Amino acid sequence: MHQILSPISLMAQAVAQGLARHPRRVMGALGVLLLGTGVTAFGIAPLAPDAADLPITQLVEPLSLEATAALLPAAPLPFTLYRSDTVRRDDTPQSLLQRLGVDDPAALAFLRTDPAARQLFSGRSGKLVTAETTDRNTLVRLSARWLPADERFFTRLDIESGPQGWQARTGTQALVAGQQLAGGVIRSSLFAATDAAGLPDSVAVQLADIFSNDIDFRRDLRVGDRFSVVYETLSADGETLRAGRVLSASFVNNGKLHEAMWFESPGQRGAYYGFDGQSFRKSYLGSPLEFTRVSSGYGMRFHPISGKQKPHLGVDYAAPTGTPVRTIGDGVVTFAGVQRGYGNVIEIAHRNNQSTLYAHLSRIDVRKGQKVEQGERIGAVGSTGASTGPHLHLEFRDKGVHQDPLQIARQSESVPLDAALRARFGALAQAQRQQLEAAATLQQASAE
Repeated sequence: MHQILSPISLMAQAVAQGLARHPRRVMGALGVLLLGTGVTAFGIAPLAPDAADLPITQLVEPLSLEATAALLPAAPLPFTLYRSDTVRRDDTPQSLLQRLGVDDPAALAFLRTDPAARQLFSGRSGKLVTAETTDRNTLVRLSARWLPADERFFTRLDIESGPQGWQARTGTQALVAGQQLAGGVIRSSLFAATDAAGLPDSVAVQLADIFSNDIDFRRDLRVGDRFSVVYETLSADGETLRAGRVLSASFVNNGKLHEAMWFESPGQRGAYYGFDGQSFRKSYLGSPLEFTRVSSGYGMRFHPISGKQKPHLGVDYAAPTGTPVRTIGDGVVTFAGVQRGYGNVIEIAHRNNQSTLYAHLSRIDVRKGQKVEQGERIGAVGSTGASTGPHLHLEFRDKGVHQDPLQIARQSESVPLDAALRARFGALAQAQRQQLEAAATLQQASAE
């Protein structure tokens, strides 16, 4: 055994001495040796059995219901539901709560008997209502918002359950003003285009009214005409309740551009102006009604009752009974009463010995001697006197001589802008023009 181990010992000593003298070379040689071994191992790895050929064993282990239940909460977690709707004309407390998914006899009884809660079902319909309920559909809180007569403020009604039972609180808060941009293209009519653009009817009416002295919306519209508009929105608790005033607008009719913006200053009446500072407000409005149609123009015609051809010394506007009638110019009421074939009639004297007459009214809202301003409501459309249906008959006299009211309105002089307000007007005009350009971009994207 000693003879056999001696050479091995001598070899170990030689390796140790070599490692001491040249450690880097020795370690490198060992690395190469190990790498070669690894490669060899890698090379023979595919000789192992393919995993697809190995046997598959299915294990089934039953779980107890007790173990599963331990992972779940002891009771279902409660949650809150929110639902919104509007009060309809024929709503009752029961029908409203049913639509909101509320099943709560105590809340129903409170809505039926509490005077404040009953406000939900009086006055105009369309009040916005939000109900907060439990997961069992019992009522936690009910909130409602609506516009009273003063449309710059809104009424808020809150009904909720507390230690003292159900309670109702009402209050008035200011509406928050914002701005909305829109645009559209005429395909058939103005109202069809504004509906397609998502504009409220009140904005469409204002749009027609603003440009009524320059565009006849019954005859002058062309397919492809386009408009852009920036208008005010009035919101309550982040929800829009109504559209406000048109702030600026542009209308391209038959290739001609018409532009307008609203401008007002303390102590001066607001009006629409072109971006060049020319006022849209003229001595007389183009129509005593908001956007409507002329059913009978000025001049000769066959009288609908006598059947004979007679001169028609005014303009007739077809409109439903009750449609508000406004004075087309500043003046003083000289007559308010009944005149034979005219039925209920109002006469107003204007400057320069000019006057207007409004006939067949269903209601008179002014009295003799009262001062009225342009655009002020004076009565409502009707069918009193010698009339075949509800409409407004308007006459214009200049020094006692009948004139065509439509021509007078187009030819009347504009109210000038105060020179001291030019700088303020220019700054606002620049901002509104940028808004209109953005609205035109929206209109173009919508058309494409």
